[in-house]
Amino acid sequence: MGPTNGRIGATTRWAAASLLVLALAVTGLAACEPTTAPARPIDVYAFANGCYALRDDTTGRYVARDALGYVATRTDAKTATPFRLQATALGRYLLFGTGGQMPQVGALGAVTTTATPGPTADWKLTTRDGKLAFTALEGGRGLAVTASGGRLVQGTAGQFRWSLAPATGCTAWPDISPGATGTPFKGASPTAPVRGFLDAHTHVSAFRFLGGKFHCGRPWSPYGVTVALEDCLDHQPNGVAAAAENLFATGVPVGTHDTDGWPSFKGWPRADSLTHEGTYWRWIERAWRGGLRVMVTDLVENRALCEIYPLKAGTSCNEMDSARLQAQDLRDLQDYIDAQFGGPGKGFFRIVKSPAEARRVINDGKLAVVLGIEVSEVLDCGRTGDTPRCTAAQIDRNLDEVYAMGVRSLFPVHKFDNALGGTAYDDDATGLLVNVGNKWATGEWWQPVPCAAGAEADNSPTNLSGNQATVYAVLGLGVAPLLDGDLPAYPPGPLCNPRGLTDLGIHTIEGMAERGMIVETDHFSVKARNEALGVLERLHYPGLISSHSWGDATSQKRLQALGGVVAPYARTAPDYVTAWKLARSLRPAGSYFGVGYGSDTNGLGAQAGPRPGAAANPVTYPYKTFDGGTTMSQSVSGTRRWDVNVDGVANYGLFPDYIEDLRHLAGPQIVEDLSHGAEAYLQMWQKAQTAAGR
Repeated sequence: MGPTNGRIGATTRWAAASLLVLALAVTGLAACEPTTAPARPIDVYAFANGCYALRDDTTGRYVARDALGYVATRTDAKTATPFRLQATALGRYLLFGTGGQMPQVGALGAVTTTATPGPTADWKLTTRDGKLAFTALEGGRGLAVTASGGRLVQGTAGQFRWSLAPATGCTAWPDISPGATGTPFKGASPTAPVRGFLDAHTHVSAFRFLGGKFHCGRPWSPYGVTVALEDCLDHQPNGVAAAAENLFATGVPVGTHDTDGWPSFKGWPRADSLTHEGTYWRWIERAWRGGLRVMVTDLVENRALCEIYPLKAGTSCNEMDSARLQAQDLRDLQDYIDAQFGGPGKGFFRIVKSPAEARRVINDGKLAVVLGIEVSEVLDCGRTGDTPRCTAAQIDRNLDEVYAMGVRSLFPVHKFDNALGGTAYDDDATGLLVNVGNKWATGEWWQPVPCAAGAEADNSPTNLSGNQATVYAVLGLGVAPLLDGDLPAYPPGPLCNPRGLTDLGIHTIEGMAERGMIVETDHFSVKARNEALGVLERLHYPGLISSHSWGDATSQKRLQALGGVVAPYARTAPDYVTAWKLARSLRPAGSYFGVGYGSDTNGLGAQAGPRPGAAANPVTYPYKTFDGGTTMSQSVSGTRRWDVNVDGVANYGLFPDYIEDLRHLAGPQIVEDLSHGAEAYLQMWQKAQTAAGR
């Protein structure tokens, strides 16, 4: 069988774990035996999400809640308080009791009750000689019992006096169901060709973006959905203060939105909401169960905008510091999901570092997660004017470091002109803010020039003059010194960035190729992208990708001829179909063809809205996944029911529905090509590793 849902598999796990604990808690060997057999080890991870009574083996009494806290006075497990052991991390639990009350550390060594999940109610479970100990996350003291009255208190650590007995009647833990039934597809062997979808561009760790106060919500919390999916405090009341959210959604910084997260989700997430969490882990689980097999999640930060943005969470704005922190966040998320599924390696979310490892993971029916980096001063390679702030030796050291971190995909250029090359610019409201960031970071505004006749154009920047109030509303008055001087006046397009690939940019691409890393060609200026493709063609290097539609047909044909992969931005369904047809038409003769998509979820890019005309040919629920092995019901989160025909891709869990919608629009071939996306990516990656001699 494939991996099971954290709740679905709980009964089997707690039954096995509990029988073992009870067997160890009762009488020992027969009297005629000369020695005592060693106790079998207890799997502390197997208790996750099961229902138990807590037994003090020293007295043989069970724990129940009273008016003051908890006492171990009950003689029968049936009369004890049933606790759901809700995993907060590997080997850590909330003891989620009746009515949502939990034991927590209190003042003066007391153990009291709380209905608020958090660090004070978080206990680490350890085992020795067939007994269990609970150690508080806060304070590090152990769960103990008074000699008189049997009251639970804090004692010294290492109180191996507890066992767990199976129970019934536990209060349900609030969470989101993935809305899918069936066993995820597995391969015939660990090395077999894989089937499944490729999301080549998303941002699971973007809750750290701009110093941690720009983005509302996060993909998980140790303490569950009620904590993870809360709106930002600065959006209160009614979203009036959410200037960035309003600007990106409507084009003006003034507006409102319902700030309720869990359980109603009245105002967010939405397809056009760019500051609210879209990749809660249960939504990722739904995408995996719906066929996703490779996810590239890009570590993302912008030093300049982070320094400018008025709200901070106390973390560094340095882009490489943020990337290091986000890489650890993703490892913590992997561990958290493992904890829900019963232990290390058992979860569906697997960070991989090689194509062979990814293939093994996918053939085991799980999701291969690849780490990428998308920042504007990558490898600490910013510039001041025309002076780079990095050297070739520094680039080599930083490439070695990010490779050791597990990063395998990287953008040499993102939003700013940096020491490696020129950017493609941004237009509209995003461009206003990013151009201010470029000035802050480099000392220069973007400086486009009219394109040569017939040349591909970059995006045309929006003029700042007349839009200062919009910039102030989002970034605050700290940018006034930048906006008080002479502002650039951009002529009508088409406009091109005259900055191409620098010598340091060439060195970076060559260094990535030497390490078998995947070069992201999006966000380069037209000039820089053409020059980067020239370097890759000279190297005959196949490790490259266009992951969210920043390129023209000519560059895409060159990319595919090298062996690169195309993953068009997942816009509304008709736009994606057009991009898929282009990629299909440009595929080299005789090559393996699979296509991905770039969701850009949690990035500064809207998700696909509902398909125009969907009412006449809607996705109907339930439906079967591409391989026929899973039935996808309509997604429900709390009290909110999602419908791709109405909501578009409002959260990450709706991407399987989006692909079903593509089938309605373009027929079975598009789904077939998407189901080859994961294999196409692994083949490209393997060729890159081979070219690098790895």
